[in-house]
Amino acid sequence: MTHRHVAVIGAGPAGLAAAEAALSAGARVTLIDSADQPGGQYHRMLPDAYHAARPERLQHGWRAFDRRRRRVLAHPRCTWWPDTSVWALERPDTEEPGVPRVHVLRGPADGGRRRRLTLDADALVLAVGAHDRVLPFPGWELPGVFAAGAAQALAKGERVVVGDHVVVAGTGPFLLPVAASLLEAGSRVLEVLEANTVGTLARGWSRRPWELAAQAGKAGELAEYAALLIRHRVPFRAGRTVVEARGDGRVEEVVTARLHADWSVVPGTERTLAVDAVCATHGFSPQLELPLAAGCALRRTPSGEFVAVDDDQHTSCPGVYAAGEITGVAGAPAARSEGALAGWLAGGGDPAAPSLRPLRRGRDHGRAFAERLATAHPIGEAWPGWLRPETVICRCEEADYASLCRAAGNEASAGTRVTKLETRAGLGPCQGRVCGPTVAELTARLTGRPAERPVEGLPAAGPHLRPIAQPIRLGELAAAPEPSPDNPTPQAG
Repeated sequence: MTHRHVAVIGAGPAGLAAAEAALSAGARVTLIDSADQPGGQYHRMLPDAYHAARPERLQHGWRAFDRRRRRVLAHPRCTWWPDTSVWALERPDTEEPGVPRVHVLRGPADGGRRRRLTLDADALVLAVGAHDRVLPFPGWELPGVFAAGAAQALAKGERVVVGDHVVVAGTGPFLLPVAASLLEAGSRVLEVLEANTVGTLARGWSRRPWELAAQAGKAGELAEYAALLIRHRVPFRAGRTVVEARGDGRVEEVVTARLHADWSVVPGTERTLAVDAVCATHGFSPQLELPLAAGCALRRTPSGEFVAVDDDQHTSCPGVYAAGEITGVAGAPAARSEGALAGWLAGGGDPAAPSLRPLRRGRDHGRAFAERLATAHPIGEAWPGWLRPETVICRCEEADYASLCRAAGNEASAGTRVTKLETRAGLGPCQGRVCGPTVAELTARLTGRPAERPVEGLPAAGPHLRPIAQPIRLGELAAAPEPSPDNPTPQAG
C-alpha cells in the first residue's frame, strides 16, 4: 500500500486503465465520470434498465473492457462516482502550483438536488477525452445534421438511429466505426465520404510502413469495417465531401463535391443526394478546460494544441498526470497504455518496474500513430471556400460568417473577447466548445494574426480557457460544499 489517494477524472479507456494501475500500485482511487457507466465514448454502454441480451454489439474489445471495468469497480480501494461533473479545479496557491482541489457536482446533469462536493487528492490523472470537431458548411445547422460522435452515441447508448438514409462525411478513420454503428443499428448508409484525396491518404499511410506492424489490431478492425461496408454495398469515396445541406425545416438533401488536395471544390463535380440525416466529423478537439484550470502547459502541433507531458505522462503541474486524447488523438489502445502508465506513477508505483516497458512502448507506438493520422487526414487549407456570408458558424447563437468577417475587419473589434461579444459566437449553451476552434482559426485567417491577443491584466483569450468547466446552477454555486467521504470536513466554497 502506498497510502496515496489518486483522483482519476474520466472513465474511458485511459481513465479506467489509470484507475486499475493506481490500484495495483496500492493507492486509493476515486474514479469520476459524468456518465452513469464507465467506458467513455469508445465503450458507451446501454443503460442497465434495458437488460440488453448482447451488450457487446457495436463494441470492439468488449471482453477485456468488461473484465477491467468489473475489477476496478469491485475493488475495495476504489470509490466510483458516476453522474459526477468536475466543474472547477482550484489551485492551492496561484504562486505555488500544486495538486488542485477538485470541485464536483454529483447527480444527473438535468436533475435537481445535485450534491456539491470537494475532493483533495495526492495526485490527479486527467483523462477527460475530446469533443467532436465539425467544420461548418451551408445548412449544417439544420435538424438532421449530426456530429458523427453524437450519432454513434445514440446508436451505441440507446440503439436509436438518426435517420433511415444517411451520408457519413468528413475525414479520418472515425468515419468507419460511425458508419458501422449506423448500419448495425438499422440505418441505410448511402455513402461514406473521406474528404482527403487518395494521394494524401497514400502519402500519409505509406510513410515508414514498418511502423504499422505495431498496429496489427487496428488492421483487423479496419478489415472488419471494410467487410461490413462491402456486405451492405456502401461506397467509400475519397476526395469528396458534403459541402451543403438543404431542406425545409430539416435536412432533405445534401450537395457533395469532389475536392482538390487542399479541399477546394473541383468545379462541376457537385452532386445532389436525397437524405434524412448527415453525420459529419473533421477530427477531435481535446477537452482542455480542466488541464488549463490545473495550470498544465500545452504543446502546439500541426493538428492543434494538446497537453504537454513528459516520458511519465506527468504534466507541467506537480502531481497532475494526463492520458488519452488530451495528449494526442491516437486511439483507444494508446490511451490505455498512457492511462496505465499515468495511474501507476500517480499511485506511487516504482518508475523502474519492468511492467512499464511494454506500456511505454505502446505509448510511443501510439504517438507515432497519431502523427501518421495527422499526416494522412489533415484539414485542407481551402475549406473556408465552402462558406457563404450567411453560413452559420456558431449554431448555438446562429452567428454567421458575414458577422465574423465584419468583426475581423474592424481593428477595434478584432480581439477575441470583443469578437465574441460583437458576433455572439461562443456565447450559447456549448460556450464555444464546438465553434471555438473554428472561430479562432477563421479570425486568425481573416486578420492575418493569431486570435489570442493578450489584454493587459487578463490572461490570453483562448477557446478552452473557462474558469467554470461545466454548467452550474446559481443555487448550487451559492451553497456551501458538502463533506465528501474522502474529505470529512466541509471545505470553504
